[in-house]
Amino acid sequence: MENVTILVDVQNVYYTTRDTFKRPFDYNTFWKQATEGRNVVKAIAYAIDRGDEKQRQFQNILRAIGFEVKLKPFIQRSDGSAKGDWDVGIAIDGIEYGKDSDVLVLASGDGDFALLADTLREKYQTKVEVYGVEALTAQSLIHSASQFVSIDNKMLLR
Repeated sequence: MENVTILVDVQNVYYTTRDTFKRPFDYNTFWKQATEGRNVVKAIAYAIDRGDEKQRQFQNILRAIGFEVKLKPFIQRSDGSAKGDWDVGIAIDGIEYGKDSDVLVLASGDGDFALLADTLREKYQTKVEVYGVEALTAQSLIHSASQFVSIDNKMLLR
């Protein structure tokens, strides 16, 4: 049985599925597909905490599925822009847990993770499966992955 680590860039998945399909991602379907026949070493969902009740409920659903939820505070800058990404945290955890896993599943379309995928594949011989909305996933990440799984209607809530 393969050992798998699952890392989810919640903000990226939320916005890409919303913008493309106008429907939310189905984390239960994703979990079932990503873990089938595999032993889960670690599963982390990285999210931004705005402190509202609906978000807390969503985070509890993720925990019930099997994810550890890591939160960063939402930061609104004085110029109106916002900050709150997990790229460095995902990359560090990706190396930390991915190096000892047979497979790292990454749900994100962010091209910054191409280097993570390359490093895991080349240095640790870890397979990297990337789940993303194809039209909004960086080509560099698709090419760096061992396998790319396109998020489509089957992976969305009705």
